[in-house]
Amino acid sequence: MMAETEVPAAAPAAAAPQSKALLFNKWDVSEVKVTDPSLVRYVNLTPQIIPHSCGKFSRQEFNKANMMIVERLINSLMQTENNTGKKQLAIGIVRDAFEIINKKTKRNPVEVLVEAIGNTGPREETVRLKYGGINVPKSVDTAPMRRVDSAIGFIAEAVEKSSGKAKKPVSAILADELIAAAKGDAKCYSVSKKEEKERIAKSAR
Repeated sequence: MMAETEVPAAAPAAAAPQSKALLFNKWDVSEVKVTDPSLVRYVNLTPQIIPHSCGKFSRQEFNKANMMIVERLINSLMQTENNTGKKQLAIGIVRDAFEIINKKTKRNPVEVLVEAIGNTGPREETVRLKYGGINVPKSVDTAPMRRVDSAIGFIAEAVEKSSGKAKKPVSAILADELIAAAKGDAKCYSVSKKEEKERIAKSAR
């Protein structure tokens, strides 16, 4: 009798590579790291192609920490007289600004944004305490969530103030502000506002 020939087992099929969700189909958010340990929980870098959650995280106060940090910047740009409710316009401004940042710095623009937030969020602020009818300023540490809120607010405020004076597009103004803030340049508006708050807090210690 002829010996039965063994049929080699079929090799397991190679798993298909999973496609990553790239921000604006260009930027890989997964390679960005938050270097400030206190901000890791509040700077959300969940990959999204279009940063638009349709108000999903607006029901609770601290739920906005789950919103992607790029969308939070977009929402801050909408909180002005000219851009109120214009989400698509704000998304286009940020998308074009990221292109300019990449051309000027050769870096991932989301990484530049994260560094800018870390450099523009004040670590110390003042509150007013009442002693016997007299208001006394007192220095306090700033909560990480408020640091992120303040940083995004300063950047959006800088863009709003500069856009009425400069002849450059708003996207170019935002790109310049983020690049300067990421470097910690004291001449840019957002960093100067942060240093002003910390200086006032230092005098109230």
